[in-house]
Amino acid sequence: MPMEKPESGNVEVQRDRLMDGLRAFGANYTEFTRRFATWLGLHSTDAAALAEILYAEDKGSPLSPARLGERISLSSGATTILLNRLARAGHIVRTREHTDRRIVTLRSSPGIRPRAEEFFGPYGERMATEMSQYTPEQLQQFEDFINHLRSTMDSLLANEYQEPRPAARPSPGDT
Repeated sequence: MPMEKPESGNVEVQRDRLMDGLRAFGANYTEFTRRFATWLGLHSTDAAALAEILYAEDKGSPLSPARLGERISLSSGATTILLNRLARAGHIVRTREHTDRRIVTLRSSPGIRPRAEEFFGPYGERMATEMSQYTPEQLQQFEDFINHLRSTMDSLLANEYQEPRPAARPSPGDT
């Protein structure tokens, strides 16, 4: 459905609707990953990692273990354990493709890609169909909007939300 003018002239209401839609989309994406995990018989974190590896390959920028750990918010040790599980299950392979042979590149195994395409194929097709309803100019506006939001979130995570838990608050007896 092409973009339309908001029914309400209240920009705050429109922003709230956009945020609700983005939250719902994020929750649905998480649910797709959870169902992919169940479908493959994996833990959801393992499936999220596998999805990141497949996506990076599709974009022509395969991941290193360190970059994968950043993408799925795991420590280096936890990422290594996860990658060992995925390798033992035959879902990934580690290669040394870089001129610096110390750099490990993560690749999906030949057997997992057809299974991932089978699972995510309908998702990709439906999303492409939905996006085809918009003009290239509208899609560019959406892309710009999402990129600005992502940049804002990246900045918040890097600067304002670095602490893994709330700052210590004084207890009532400390005042």
